[in-house]
Formats: sequence, C-alpha cells, structure tokens
Amino acid sequence: MTIKVELTRRAALLGAGGAIAGASLASSSYVHAAAEKQGNLSAPVARYTVGDFEVNTLLDGAVTVGEPQKTFGMNVDAETFTTHSAENFIPHDAFKAYFTPTLVNTGQELILFDTGVGEGGRPARGNMRAALESAGYTPEQVDTVVITHMHPDHIGGLMEGGAPAFANARYVTGQKEYDFWAAMDPEANGVTKLMTKNVKPLADKMTFVGDGDSVASGVTVMAAHGHTPGHTIYMLENNGQQLVLAADTANHFVWSLARPDWEVRFDMDKAAAAKTRKDVFGMLAADKVPFVGYHMPFPSVGYVAAEGDGFRYVPASYQMHL
Repeated sequence: MTIKVELTRRAALLGAGGAIAGASLASSSYVHAAAEKQGNLSAPVARYTVGDFEVNTLLDGAVTVGEPQKTFGMNVDAETFTTHSAENFIPHDAFKAYFTPTLVNTGQELILFDTGVGEGGRPARGNMRAALESAGYTPEQVDTVVITHMHPDHIGGLMEGGAPAFANARYVTGQKEYDFWAAMDPEANGVTKLMTKNVKPLADKMTFVGDGDSVASGVTVMAAHGHTPGHTIYMLENNGQQLVLAADTANHFVWSLARPDWEVRFDMDKAAAAKTRKDVFGMLAADKVPFVGYHMPFPSVGYVAAEGDGFRYVPASYQMHL
C-alpha cells in the first residue's frame, strides 16, 4: 500500500522546525550538568603592523560615564549636542570611556607608550599589565616607557606594589610637560601628587625630549600642546608606512575629533587644544595616515577624513593586516 503525503511549503517548514525542536528536546534528556562557566576573558589586545614594526594596542579598561556634556561640547547648546549625537548613532546622555596604551616592538626595542590607570583603578581599569602579558610579553621585557603627558590615566601604571612596574626600562617624556608639573607644589592637585609618587622617583632614568626628537629609530616626537602644556604625540615610520600615536589629542570620536572646536573639560588650554586637533587630524586626513587614539573605542585604531569644519572617524578594519 502506498501512502501519499502532500505538504504545503509552510507545513514542510514547520515540520522541519518541529523535528529539529524535537531532536533538541530529546537530546537534552542526556545532559546532566551545564557547561562550566569560563570566567573573564584575557584582557583584550589588538595587533597591527607598521612596516616591520609590531604594534599592540592594550585595553587598560573601559568605564561607562553619564552626563557627557559636562565633559564634551561644553561650549555648545544641549540641542546641538543631542542632535549631533543622534546623527552618529550614539546616546547623548552616556558614553563609554576607553583607556588604551600602545606597545611597539621595533625589532630592536620593546616600547610602551603610556601605562594606564594602574592598580588603583582595578578591576574596571588598571589592566594594562594583564593585556601586555596576553600579548605574549612580560613587564621585564619592556625596554622603554614613553609618557605622552602626566594625567593620572597615563602615569598610574608606572608603579606596581610600590616598585617600578617595568624594572629594566628607561623612560622618555616631554621636557616641557615634566617641567610644568614638577615646578608645582607636590600637594597642589591629583596630578602633582601622583607625579611625586610615580614619576619623580624615575627621573634619573628619564630622557627629556621635544618636538622633532627621536625616541628610537623610526619613532619621532611631535608637539601637540593644549590638552596639557607639553602633551606630545609620536610618529611611527618603517618601510614606507606610518602610524601616529595621538594620545589625548581627541578624547572622543564624535564629540572631540569630529568637532575639533567643541571644548573638552580636561583640555587645559582649550583654544590651543582645538588648534592642535585641527592641525593633527588635518594632516592625518590629507596624508591618509592611521592613528591610535588613547580614548577611541577599542581597538582604538582608525583613520580620519575631512568633513565640513571637522572630521569623520573611520575605524580601521583589515588595512593594517595586509
């Protein structure tokens, strides 16, 4: 005897779904325990190449912050701020702040640019050491530590447990930046207090640099003042490729980079910082040079394109992996 079965397409699909669901339910009867949770993942690391240089961005941490217009766009009205945020698909009432040191292996030296928040910021921040080790290196292997400026989220990781965090390193920072903070009363503010604790004990191992100086072969100092009096950034060049480590030139990809005239609370000289943003990102846009922004969304590497009176941030995809 032959049984003829005719199914509509809908019935066939539902039947297939039912079969799958049934198989799933049947197989679940053999599961006696849930898979063990694996806990936190290793601290994120992203790796790129610039010529023969290996560049690693290390996520020190990220925190969610409310009331962003208390920090960004302080000189524009709330409606403008809200509209610009919506146009860029981000909320106007909260943001995520990232903290991203960079580790560069030139083949001759292992150079760390900035050190993160340090042990006092854990667990949300202060994870640069874990990220460095996830990248396959140890703190003892770091040959040179470069400090772009003296804000706490850049110098906090210089010490670990009361001792230098990078036992075999030499240190490099801007002469103007160091002199400005060192001349102040050590108890004047949070920066001077932390500088007294973390930076001054390393002064005898420190090299002081200025615009155009060389940190190592293929690593050049660029003045980018305004955020702080001696804020410096660094150009990496190798085998015809370039990358700028832009530190805090812009602290947000929409409210700072895209709108260079918008004031940022942490910029000590707001007019100078705005001019620096225009100059630096104008150069990067014209020359199509990628950059690492310390506070850009991780992995913190991207490009800029000129757009009206400002710029458009273009996150890197595979360009630096070819």
